[in-house]
Amino acid sequence: MNDRTDKNGVLLADRERLTAVGKFVRATSLDEIPQLLNVLWGDMSLVGPRPLLPEYLPLYNDFQKQRHLVKPGITGYAQVKGRNAISWEEKLRLDVLYVERISFLLDVKIILETIKKVVAREGIQAANEATTTHFKGNIK
Repeated sequence: MNDRTDKNGVLLADRERLTAVGKFVRATSLDEIPQLLNVLWGDMSLVGPRPLLPEYLPLYNDFQKQRHLVKPGITGYAQVKGRNAISWEEKLRLDVLYVERISFLLDVKIILETIKKVVAREGIQAANEATTTHFKGNIK
């Protein structure tokens, strides 16, 4: 990604700033490799709700906050069920569903499905976006 701005100095949308190398790195999920260190250090799990921006914390409703009851993961239930191609509401619902159903067998299924999704390059981006849209919160 580059730092290109419009004539007013405002950063352009992600899809306009993403370079060819950046597209490749994201499409192949190579940008996830540094998170393996966080797993080794015990700060993250292989499977769990994806860590999100700290600025989103006050935007979660009580239901969505349940996603923080487990360690964040490199991959999770929401990633194998749609990744960036599903809505924020659906992602967070799936995160909480994972927390409610957490098990070794579910983790194995998610890891296998993740491998399949990465190889197929499925659900990498939201429609017309290079990444996902920003979370604006829910009132439910």
